[in-house]
Amino acid sequence: MAEAWLLQAALGGYAAAWLTPPRHGVRAAAAAAGAIALHTAALAWRWLAHGHGPFTTMHEVLSSSLWSLALVLALSAWGVGEVRQAWRVVAPVLAVLAGWALWAPAGRGHFLPTYATPLLYLHAVLGKAFLGLLLVAVALAGVPLLRHLRRDAGLVAAAGSDRRLDELAHRFAAFALVADSLMLVVGAAWAQDAWGRYWAWDPLETWAFATWLALVAALHARATLRPAPWLHGLWLAGIFAIAFLTFFGVPFLSTAPHKGAL
Repeated sequence: MAEAWLLQAALGGYAAAWLTPPRHGVRAAAAAAGAIALHTAALAWRWLAHGHGPFTTMHEVLSSSLWSLALVLALSAWGVGEVRQAWRVVAPVLAVLAGWALWAPAGRGHFLPTYATPLLYLHAVLGKAFLGLLLVAVALAGVPLLRHLRRDAGLVAAAGSDRRLDELAHRFAAFALVADSLMLVVGAAWAQDAWGRYWAWDPLETWAFATWLALVAALHARATLRPAPWLHGLWLAGIFAIAFLTFFGVPFLSTAPHKGAL
């Protein structure tokens, strides 16, 4: 019960940060920081009560992913001023995860024997870092895209020049690729330990590799073809959509050994 109250309070804090007008940045930052602190307490409470990390059920995966995305966004906004102006572009992603987490059953999950390894924790941390960094890149690159579409002018007017945002998005996408690559390497080592093979082209592995290839292609195209900033933003948004499906769709629809694992 305490976990549920803490989680609901955290979601209220996220909503307050999103709804606070951009001109009141300090209030939004305070609301976001409070929400992350409450969410951390909710996850810690569940971890202590169940004896394992939050990655065995859909509710746990959604809640911990919402927490990690919010944390990466907050840390990026603290260090990069343009992110403070652009993060609301991707706030609907957090809203979807929040609503989905509330809808998903919050019961206890089954801790599989193959989960009892430090590789799982490292694999999960790298995966969440990858998704968070990619989301920051989408937030930055999404501003030129919204400007091109002539949408939400008030939201993106003060976010910086398209050229500057495009360059920052490229950097965050490159960091995301590093985290994604390490996640795949650690995942292969975990698979060898758990199932006696490094790679088997199961649905999750296939989609994860497709996401990696798409991100590599985007970075290569950005360096060689120099697409317009809005087109780069559209490409990164498409990659995030694939990654989102890979993280929150395939593992819970497939009957492969990865089922339920993140």
